[in-house]
Amino acid sequence: MTNPTSPADPPARFGRYRRLPRNIWIVTAASFLTDISSEMIVHLLPLFLANVLGVRTLTIGLIEGLAETTASLVKLLSGRYSDRLGQRKWLTVAGYALSTAAKPFLLVANSWPTVLMVRFVERTGKGIRTAPRDALIADSITPKQRGFAFGLHRAGDTAGAAVGLLVAILVIWGVHEGSRTLTAPTFQTLVWLSMIPAVLAVLVLAVGIRETAVTRSAVDKSRIRWSALGRPFHKFLLVVLIFTLGNSADAFLILRAQGGGLTLLQIMLTLLLFNIIFAILSGPIGSLSDRVGRKRVLTAGWLLYALIYLGFALAQAGWQIVTLFAAYAVYYSLSEGVAKALVADYVGADQWGTAYGWFNGAIGLAALPASLIAGLLWQGAGDWPGLGMWAPFLWGGILALLAVALLHFWLPSQLNNEALAEMPSK
Repeated sequence: MTNPTSPADPPARFGRYRRLPRNIWIVTAASFLTDISSEMIVHLLPLFLANVLGVRTLTIGLIEGLAETTASLVKLLSGRYSDRLGQRKWLTVAGYALSTAAKPFLLVANSWPTVLMVRFVERTGKGIRTAPRDALIADSITPKQRGFAFGLHRAGDTAGAAVGLLVAILVIWGVHEGSRTLTAPTFQTLVWLSMIPAVLAVLVLAVGIRETAVTRSAVDKSRIRWSALGRPFHKFLLVVLIFTLGNSADAFLILRAQGGGLTLLQIMLTLLLFNIIFAILSGPIGSLSDRVGRKRVLTAGWLLYALIYLGFALAQAGWQIVTLFAAYAVYYSLSEGVAKALVADYVGADQWGTAYGWFNGAIGLAALPASLIAGLLWQGAGDWPGLGMWAPFLWGGILALLAVALLHFWLPSQLNNEALAEMPSK
């Protein structure tokens, strides 16, 4: 007799999706819409700075790094506050709304300080929403489905990115198909279009999200402290920091693609390929981490990242850059949702908001030195012989290899079983 729950049984596979709580689908839908909006313009922003405003790479690194780092302080506070408040929904909605309100100001940006201000406000909104949103996902799902839920969320997020990129591609193709540079009118058209899905995302969250029993329960305030998060989480966060110092803003990958000879349209098509691969793999790899262990999957992802960045340092032809971007999507699938699920495995349920605040905040705080170092190494071609566009990627690859070694040999091989035992059944 066939086992009705066998992985080979298609109805059973579809049943996994049907059993997912409402909140997972609402958050995934909001992320889908938000990424449609964001991906229309975010990858064009470094090209807007470089091609339209004439900004140098060091300043681009400063803009990306400073916006992420300043907003990271908000991530720390937001996650902690959501635990103390015992609520996630309205912090999440407020964060999405603030990011949406910032976008129209890109229409009047005529200098890099204005772009910095917009990026700061938009990233602050992301800082407000990220930790409560991730904690809400963890609140809403059982430990056995946690990797699957975070993977599905990332898949929805990335599918939205693919749609947003497709819209941008159609606009660029219709305006200047073979151009290597971006113009201000094209960028402004995409900013206008990006507002539609951004507003819809806020409405979906405001109407659809429900607070969970966990987030409404009484919280032990004494446990919402750094020391209470536990040594395994502390060690994991330190390794993440080391990795992130070599993980500069993806803006440098866009500039690397342009420097490698790709036209503007080819860059956007390459990014579309990246997001399609990412969307397809995120759910299955998240589910894989539930079965084989998240630490193994994350180690594989970071090792792949090191090889990819070394490849970007050595790439000589456009097809090599396209291939590396495709591999970069596999790295994202192996690491993004898996790392977030691992955070929830290391700490107790009443600390998830605080833990995600520290996790997302630490990554953002490391973004400033990471992007400044990358910009300095790239820009140093004229000041220090031997440096140039390859140097940031060599630096990132070396730090990733160090992080892989620490993740494999230094972090506990077993998850925090005490934390897992504390998690309520759904």
